[in-house]
Amino acid sequence: MEKNEIYKYVELIFGSMLFAISINLFVTPNNINSGGIVGIAQLFDFYIPHRSSFDLTGIINGLLNIPLFILAIRNISKQFCAKTILSVIVQTCMLSILPKTQIPVMEDLLSNCLMGAILGGIGIGFCLRSSGCAGGMDILGVYFSKIKPGFSVGKLSILLNAILFSFCAFAWSLESSLYSIIYVSVMYFVCDRCHYQNINIAATIFTKEEKLKNEIMSRTGRGVTYWNGKGAYTEQDLYVLVTCLNKYEIRRLKKIIDEVDPNAFVILNEGSGITGGFEKRL
Repeated sequence: MEKNEIYKYVELIFGSMLFAISINLFVTPNNINSGGIVGIAQLFDFYIPHRSSFDLTGIINGLLNIPLFILAIRNISKQFCAKTILSVIVQTCMLSILPKTQIPVMEDLLSNCLMGAILGGIGIGFCLRSSGCAGGMDILGVYFSKIKPGFSVGKLSILLNAILFSFCAFAWSLESSLYSIIYVSVMYFVCDRCHYQNINIAATIFTKEEKLKNEIMSRTGRGVTYWNGKGAYTEQDLYVLVTCLNKYEIRRLKKIIDEVDPNAFVILNEGSGITGGFEKRL
């Protein structure tokens, strides 16, 4: 296994643990619903009679993810599915082993909500950066981001959680439902900032090396458009290359440029809106 792939698995496990810790420390003790499949598992845990010292959330979360694993295998990739299964196993173990704090970590409910959202968003973001995900609705988010360009992984979960939070208002309180909405909104905002593959980059490259465009296409799998240009001051001929990729691929692009033409002038526009045949990648 390559060193980079080992790093991705470490990133995946760390993100999964961080997400589970945020649930047991900041979310569950304050009757905040985390949304998604974990949120559904929280409701089941609330309604199913069992010893209060034992948490069913992790086990139920694992069972509810099984149909989504099948979707991932058939429509995304086996590697993605393998990492997602590992993530859910880590979450299940952490949620079941870690004791739920009976007293909130902080007195203020909003502070607990925001801290849990930030840690949870970072955790899910790490899982997505590792070419996997934290399971649940994130699988649906990644699936739709692949078939529909410009789709944000976080937005789908916010949309589907509206129904879930309506049940939370009856199960716990309207206040808990409102804080759950705040929690999920902040969490997926943070997630989208950490999920580099969800951030588009438009790169404009000025180079004298004609072969650079071929190197970019062959080694990144991205298309390149180019023009013949001329420097206004030097009057020297050059090539103007334009390509679009995600933020995670920028490191590879810079490596190619450094190898072929270290003197190339590069402009990177982050967060560019891209429509058409742009392929969303994990």
